Amino acid sequence: MKNEILGIKKKLGSDLLILAHHYQSDDIVSLADNIGDSLKLAQIAEQNKTAKYIVFCGVHFMAETADILTEDDQIVLMPDSNAGCPMADMADDKQLETAWGKLTSLIGDSILPITYINSKAVVKSFCGAHGGTTVTSSNAKKVVSWGMKQKDVILFLPDKNLGRNTAFELGIPLENMAEYDPLTSELSYTCDLKDIRVVLWKGYCHVHNKVDISKVEYIRKNYPDMKIIIHPECTHEVVSASDMAGSTEYIINNISSSPSGSSWAVGTETNLVNRLIAANPDKKIVILDKDSSCTDMNATTLSSLLDTLKDIENNDMKRKVTVPKEISENAKKALSRMLSL
Repeated sequence: MKNEILGIKKKLGSDLLILAHHYQSDDIVSLADNIGDSLKLAQIAEQNKTAKYIVFCGVHFMAETADILTEDDQIVLMPDSNAGCPMADMADDKQLETAWGKLTSLIGDSILPITYINSKAVVKSFCGAHGGTTVTSSNAKKVVSWGMKQKDVILFLPDKNLGRNTAFELGIPLENMAEYDPLTSELSYTCDLKDIRVVLWKGYCHVHNKVDISKVEYIRKNYPDMKIIIHPECTHEVVSASDMAGSTEYIINNISSSPSGSSWAVGTETNLVNRLIAANPDKKIVILDKDSSCTDMNATTLSSLLDTLKDIENNDMKRKVTVPKEISENAKKALSRMLSL
């Protein structure tokens, strides 16, 4: 299958671009033209003006983002259309409209919506239409800092953990953060209503949210010299107890540039950690939580990638991902605001 894929890649040449997220399997990563985190892949998608076909090996919101940012005549395809994101599914446009009505009635109209790039196109579109933007774990601090200068209150969705960790790092006390539950339409807070600075949407990444503080405590007790580096989608408790927290690229760069003989416990998706272990044989690297595997990221297989390329050869676009223009226009505003920062 790999040989067949390479043969079709050679035949299509610059007409084909294969993008793969870091959490994809080694087989898929080895065949991609570019690998990266959400920010890097969004930038590559926007900058490429020549590929007729962009095959996105990741999850659905990523392919949507690529379709929004690329030219109208470029076609984005996904090898497995069922590869979604449970966190992205925790926020939709109807829930957001309800939340916006409730929050503006309680807090006023000085609210700016910022959505994690791990969200549906309709959510990005809402943020774009209301002067907001998107954010990735790579640029969260910079973008949220910008947002705080625009409005009095930030609505951060759908990942409460990234929102809380970012706001805290920017100096916002935990007591000045409220949490909105889209299932009950209830806003929870402990400070005075007028003192709320950030409203966190009650959503999370199931891979990172379940990393328990006991895992950190185990490393501290048994490997006191080992540095703990994790993704900021983990809970605030876990982030606070770790040595370092940052995006996928941040984790890769810090471990790759660390001295030979250094030791690391890494709290993120297993495919990435296993690849770091293989790429850094001179260092001791362990995974903080061995169950940190994303089923949706692993849904893309050699077979589905090959079938996608065969579909392109046969001009069969059944795997095409298309964001309607009425949604795409405002979503692109949100993405462009982020990329301009």
